Amino acid sequence: MSTGYDYAPKGKPQPVCRPGEFKFAAAALDHGHIYGQCNGLIEAGAELSWVFDPDPRKTDTFRKTFPQAKPAQSLDQILEDPEIQLIAAAAVPSARGPLGVQVMRSGKHYFTDKTPFTELAQLAAARRAVAETGKKYMVYYSERLHVECAVFAGDLIAQGAIGRVVQVLGTGPHRLSAESRPAWFFEKAKYGGILCDIGSHQIEQFLFYAGASDAMITAARVANYANPKYPELEDYGDASLVGDNGATSYFRVDWLTPNGLRTWGDGRTIILGTDGYIELRKYIDVTRDSGGDQLFLVNQKGEQHFALAGKVGFPFFGRLILDCLNGTETAMTQRHAFKAAELCLQAQAVAQVIKPEGT
Repeated sequence: MSTGYDYAPKGKPQPVCRPGEFKFAAAALDHGHIYGQCNGLIEAGAELSWVFDPDPRKTDTFRKTFPQAKPAQSLDQILEDPEIQLIAAAAVPSARGPLGVQVMRSGKHYFTDKTPFTELAQLAAARRAVAETGKKYMVYYSERLHVECAVFAGDLIAQGAIGRVVQVLGTGPHRLSAESRPAWFFEKAKYGGILCDIGSHQIEQFLFYAGASDAMITAARVANYANPKYPELEDYGDASLVGDNGATSYFRVDWLTPNGLRTWGDGRTIILGTDGYIELRKYIDVTRDSGGDQLFLVNQKGEQHFALAGKVGFPFFGRLILDCLNGTETAMTQRHAFKAAELCLQAQAVAQVIKPEGT
């Protein structure tokens, strides 16, 4: 049964560099998103040279998918290889910030799974390291970067298809599948809380689609409604924000997806503009066989439906490679990556904790 833990989309290879021009390594294989991170980079022309995890079983499993990755004996072996330009990692969330600082101070770029931090102090340390080393601390906000309808929505907005964006409504439901999760998943100090974790996707999308450079948290709530067996788990969270440009957002995230759904979560986004709106049905179109990556556009010209699976691609990865090679910021600015992380930490910190009746 799909959980989202192993979400690793595959697109069409679109290399942006010559063979061997951009080499990277994978490390810290604690979350299955590392497979999606590596897929995206390889399809864009990067060469996966090394893999390391303290648990050799994880390394062996990883190499079944990526046999070209040589097993390293230590993290230092990767950090000391002068040919490696970037390290992709999906560590336990609480370890992602410190690992990123170590990677950047070794002279390499860092590409981490979301959420990139669990504490504001980690974010501050990463900001200092970026300023001092000039290296990138990039984040795999996969719900926008690795979903074709989400990519296309950004293109439509840039073209003015719905006018000025005034509100972004997001839902990020996930299937829990508790029996398949590692122990750290249920320890709040390690996963950071639901708004910090999967809420980071929603806040990043709001900033991007609305064109906001900052925002204020106006309300936030978390709860554990259905999982008393795991007292530190938050299986529900929501938040409201106002951007510095006046746009607003509300999002809801949860671990309550029922087993009857064919995929791990019915993630949706509705983007309201002054001249129309866009709806994204990212992973499934419920009760239909049309699959995910469905986009609906309504504006002054009429109604349109786009089935986008296999038609758009994932340009972020190629842009990231070129940014690392050229010192540019076309994939995602460092400020944007860090601001989304900062806001999800702030939302988590101020969230009202709801105590459901009977718990």
